[in-house]
Amino acid sequence: MAGMEKGTQIPPPLLSLLTSRYGELAALRAYTSRDLATIIADVGFHCDCCARCCTREFNGHVLLLDEDAMRIRACEPEALEPVPLLDFCDQHGTYYASGYTIRSRGDPEGSCHFLKDRRCRIYEKRPAVCRVYPYMLHQEPDEEGNVDWRQISGLDQHGTYHAPISEEEAVNHALETKAFEEAVLIHEIAYLEYTGQYFLEHGLRNVRKKYDDGLRLSREGVEIEVMVYFQGTFERWMIKAGTTLQKTIHGNEKR
Repeated sequence: MAGMEKGTQIPPPLLSLLTSRYGELAALRAYTSRDLATIIADVGFHCDCCARCCTREFNGHVLLLDEDAMRIRACEPEALEPVPLLDFCDQHGTYYASGYTIRSRGDPEGSCHFLKDRRCRIYEKRPAVCRVYPYMLHQEPDEEGNVDWRQISGLDQHGTYHAPISEEEAVNHALETKAFEEAVLIHEIAYLEYTGQYFLEHGLRNVRKKYDDGLRLSREGVEIEVMVYFQGTFERWMIKAGTTLQKTIHGNEKR
């Protein structure tokens, strides 16, 4: 927990988020793969290629792990953009995001950049989140605000169910899902630790009014600067009108 020792100086709300993520990571590691495998086998999900999972209308955006973003950047760099959910904004109006997502095609459903005729153009090289979907293992609140585990995404809203899944296949799905969810939490912890130290070293603080005012101006066409966490550092981007990319500023931000 060396990062946590440094993180004791991290300013709020980063420190509270960091503490929460460590708690989530411990809970995830304590959840047995066998329990998840049992649920996977009971549900018996079978993909019917409806492609709903490949739209933001149904699933929102996906957070890419660094290795996924690197692979996509190598073949179609224009497919990447900062995640639309920006976490912080400093007193100078600069925003901070935890990583990259795949750009949508801009249609009403928000179809993935790689979706064509309801098929993925990079299926063999698709990101980890797409490989484990619809299986998941994280805690989130339900409609009544009760926080509990989610193991299947979009249950009864897409695909078919009660297909036979062997014990070996269910266990493999469970192991892959746990590994992915752990990688996401480790990424988020690293992002929060890096951002906290970056704020301290540069005399920055999170300002909610700047955050709200900047997003409003962005929707009106004013460019905003976004620092995207990638490979242990920040990359600078300029965006406006929500997630519409305008240009990049080449070069990474090192501490």
